[in-house]
Amino acid sequence: MGTYRVMRQDDNGNRFVVAEGLERAETEALAAEFEARGHKQLYWTEPEPA
Repeated sequence: MGTYRVMRQDDNGNRFVVAEGLERAETEALAAEFEARGHKQLYWTEPEPA
């Protein structure tokens, strides 16, 4: 299995890597933590490119 990363998209549509090299469960927990803060940014997890 590969590693995953957390991505963020800001209000202007710019996308950034927030964290990488993690297991899927770790990235999902981290993305949920950021989402719970109530900021306007969008967070999601995705597999890291090979």
